[in-house]
Amino acid sequence: MSYSEIISENKSWIDEVWEKLDKKLSVTAIKSRNKIPYSTKNGEHDDRSGEIDWWTNGFWGGLMWLMYEATKNEEYKISAERNEEILERAFDNVAKLHHDVGFMWHLTSGANYRLTGNRKSRNRALLSAMILASRYNVVGGFFRCWNDSDKESKAGWTIIDSMMNLPLLYWASNEIGDTRFRNIAIKQADMTMRDHVREDGAVNHIVVHDPDKEGVVLEVKPGQGYGVGSCWSRGNAWALYGFTLSYLYTKQDKYLQTAIKVADYFIEQTKKTDWLPRIDFCQPDSPKYYDSTAGAIAVCGIIELAKILNKEKSEEYLSCAINILKAMEKNWCNWSESEDSILQMGSEAYNWGRHMPIIYGDFYFVEAILKLKGSKFLIW
Repeated sequence: MSYSEIISENKSWIDEVWEKLDKKLSVTAIKSRNKIPYSTKNGEHDDRSGEIDWWTNGFWGGLMWLMYEATKNEEYKISAERNEEILERAFDNVAKLHHDVGFMWHLTSGANYRLTGNRKSRNRALLSAMILASRYNVVGGFFRCWNDSDKESKAGWTIIDSMMNLPLLYWASNEIGDTRFRNIAIKQADMTMRDHVREDGAVNHIVVHDPDKEGVVLEVKPGQGYGVGSCWSRGNAWALYGFTLSYLYTKQDKYLQTAIKVADYFIEQTKKTDWLPRIDFCQPDSPKYYDSTAGAIAVCGIIELAKILNKEKSEEYLSCAINILKAMEKNWCNWSESEDSILQMGSEAYNWGRHMPIIYGDFYFVEAILKLKGSKFLIW
């Protein structure tokens, strides 16, 4: 079957899920308007606005923009703008900000500007791009990801998550007609391809580089996965979608081929567990630990790949994406309005924060369903 035929065959399920999403989120949008949710407590969204620089603080606003663009329901727009208003306080202490400013402002201010033309939002998005660009180590050839902790320096640390922050830089270059942002994004993508992605499509989460010498890897750390040499599934998903987006922005084939390699690995591993992704693809068979956020992120990338690849690969990828979404919807979605979150069974890491709702699980799940519905709006 062709891409369009597969969509047609699954249209009733796609439409049913979309109706559930809109029904539930139209309530939650108002209920959680003055919060920046991360997870839930006793079914209620928590609030990370007290930790304003937290890296996930843009996903709620981004989710609201996705819903607004698809429905034109003003309640979603109001909640998205409120999220951005609260997030503004993070600029009061830029020294605490980090490489995840793309997650924070590309999905909020960037989406606002692209959808409404808001010039203040444009300025916020450009400022965040400048903050991210300032973290590029011109000698080491990488973006420094995290700031130092009380225990150790992280001057040479790079993480796979950074691939999903690069769209902010590609956008900034396009917006102001200056290739500097794009060029350092490409440098980061090339480093990640070289040092984080393995031949089989698995990835390293954290790689420690020498900050004073280009291309020198000092150590590979397990990060949020099972151990050194294993493959944290969400890291695999960040790479899958991240390299797909780098290809869409640059049209450089090396990024497309890397995305395909990572996607093939993700699909092969997820098939083994009935399309429900584990936290780490190399973890022991018991206990059975899962991460729904990895599935939602990966599916977004897989669907984008299915749109651009040849017929056979397109059919394979789209069918696999729908299999993952259906398995997660059946097993892990909570449609009750007494529970603010939708996608359950998210996991922060193999060794902590397992099997909990996490806001970016809902964000990427909604993004994936909208892609299947034919949305042309790429929030990245």
